[in-house]
This record gives sequence, C-alpha cells and structure tokens, in this order.
Amino acid sequence: MELGKRGIFFTLTAIALLSLALISFSILSISKQRHSISKRVETLNSFVHSLEEDMKRKLYISGFRIIFLFEKRIVRSGAYISDAENASREAFFQGTIDGSADNDEQVLLDGVKFSDIKNDVLSLGRKLNLEVSLENPSLEVYQKNPWFVHLKLTTNFSARDINGLASWNKTLITEADVPVIGFEDPLYVLNTNGKVFQKINRTPYKPLVSGSDVTNLTNHVNGGFYIASNKSPSFLNRLEGNFSWNDFGIESLVNIPLLSSLGIEVYDKSVVDSVYFSNSNPTSHNIQGMPPWFKIDDDHLEIYNLTGLTT
Repeated sequence: MELGKRGIFFTLTAIALLSLALISFSILSISKQRHSISKRVETLNSFVHSLEEDMKRKLYISGFRIIFLFEKRIVRSGAYISDAENASREAFFQGTIDGSADNDEQVLLDGVKFSDIKNDVLSLGRKLNLEVSLENPSLEVYQKNPWFVHLKLTTNFSARDINGLASWNKTLITEADVPVIGFEDPLYVLNTNGKVFQKINRTPYKPLVSGSDVTNLTNHVNGGFYIASNKSPSFLNRLEGNFSWNDFGIESLVNIPLLSSLGIEVYDKSVVDSVYFSNSNPTSHNIQGMPPWFKIDDDHLEIYNLTGLTT
C-alpha cells in the first residue's frame, strides 16, 4: 500500500514537472515570438521614418531640377511655361515638358521622377523583407511664401512584413520648399531678347528709403535686388508670363541705363518690373534724389515709402 502511494506521488510529481516544463517552454516561445514581432515593428518603423526623410530630400531635388529645366526651356523656346503647376506634374510623373524632353532634360530628371522614387522604395523594402506599395500619387505645386515654391506629394502608402508580423498603412504626405533665390527671372530674359539674365536675390537694404535719403534705394536698383510685394506677380506667375498681383509676389526695379547700354529699347514708364515689362502704362512719378529715368507708379509709391518724394 505504501509502495502504491509512493508511485502515485512520483507520478504526480513527474506530471507536475512536465507541466512546468511545458509552461516554461510556451512562455519562452511566446517571449521569442513577441521579441520577433517587436524587432519587425522596430524595423518597419525605422523604414517608414527613413522613407519619409528620403522622400522629402528627393522631392526637393525634383522641384529644384524641374524649375531649372523650366528656365532652360524658356530660354530655348522664347516662350513662358503655360501652366507651371501642371507642367511640374508632367515633368515629375512623365519625365517630359510640354510633351517632350531632350537628352539633357532626361538626364536631370533621371532618378527624381516619381517612378524612380517609387522603384527605390520598393527595392529597399525587398531588402528588408517588406512588401511596400506607393499608389495614387498626386502633386501640388504652389507658393505660400514669396521666396519659396512649395511642393506637396500625397500617396497611399503601405508596408507589410512578408511573414505577416507587422504592417503599416497611411496616407503619406511629403512636402518640400524650393527657394527661388538664385533662379533667373523669366520677365527679364524674355523681355530683353535674352540680353539680360537677372538672378533673383533678396535685397539686403532696409529700409530702402529713410525720410528723403534714397541711398539704399539707389544701391537696391543698381544691384538688381528684389523685395516681397503683394502688388506684383509671384515667381510661379513669372514663369507663366502672368503679370497679375499675387499675395506672394516679388518685384525688382528695372535699371534703364543698363538696358540702354545693351541696345535694348527703353520706355518712359514705371520701373517696377511687372509694370515696365507689361503692356500697361499707369501714371508714374519722378522721385526726389533719383535720376530722371527713375519713375514709380501710384500703386507702388507706398511700398517704397516714396509718397512724399514725388516730383
């Protein structure tokens, strides 16, 4: 009888130890699985973060090169870009400008078109054992600052671990701001028959006029500098040959003697560039302390603090 009890005891003990071992094994397996999932989630999160940063960089490069190519096309064709935003979409998605692209244009767009960016993302995903998709892309190009062109790329993004351990789905919004400083002003190129290439540079002179002192204004004109002005076209407007006022407009003052020295016909009108190069000729005024050729129209007197200096 005593022997039977001992047998039962040892049997129960063995069962208990086996159960404990099984439980420990299960806990260890679950722990390893959770660790694997955690590592894949970490990898996926890192991938998404790197992707977002890389997309910003590539969108910036795309925008910069597209603007550069627009200006090159303007010089070559002698015509403005008909619709800067749609033309940007065409270049970004199709790799063409107005239906075509020469060798130089193709080279500059190589690697920064949407298809190139997408292929790079998918390739990187495969290396990390991730199934990635970027679908339904849309691109907006506009200005919300006088000195920058803003690009906004929206895509449906998804990434999934091939073993189903982790996934990510989101609307991916990528934004980049391309500075207009350093680009050529199309108004000068096309209205001087390519004789004047004026780069857009923000004026270092503030204020331009102090009382009756127009020293800074003179230096501003001679340097071909620009100011922000809501009574002039924006940079994108200028690419299109659109002379309308824009909240994010910029303007320079035309140096008449420079044009004359290059054999360019000059006009007796306001030297505000968008006025001077347009077909309009509003009432304009000479300014005390400035040369006789320097005139400013009524709409722009206050911008330059010249209201009390007209003659």
